Amino acid sequence: MKIAVIDAQGAGLGQTIVKKLRKELIDKELQIIALGTNTLATSNMVRAGANVGLSGERAICTFLRTNEINGIVCPIGVLFNGGINGEVTSMISNSIFQTACTKYILPLQKHNIYIPGTRELQIKDIIDEIVLDIKNKTL
Repeated sequence: MKIAVIDAQGAGLGQTIVKKLRKELIDKELQIIALGTNTLATSNMVRAGANVGLSGERAICTFLRTNEINGIVCPIGVLFNGGINGEVTSMISNSIFQTACTKYILPLQKHNIYIPGTRELQIKDIIDEIVLDIKNKTL
């Protein structure tokens, strides 16, 4: 199973996701690809346990266009052009949207984005639910 984790800035959220996937799916054949909008984000996710990392718009878009993956895990900001303090381009958001796989979107309450029904959700619980779904698909 191949899972892409996409993040920006310092990839604090991406690191958490990679670590949780590694911990929970230790005996499964899982390849985690860190896709960072910058080299700091990518290197932090690789240090957290991703198999490989790619940085920048061109690398992210090329990877998503040319590889078959089973899922993408990312914060909601990567779906918007200019998201995550301008680090997400329209090419990145379009590439994510057009990739034929399950997209696990973390509904962070930032950037004036409000998703009804998510106010009481804790990020830890959301990540746990994502990891459980991925785990169930590897059985």
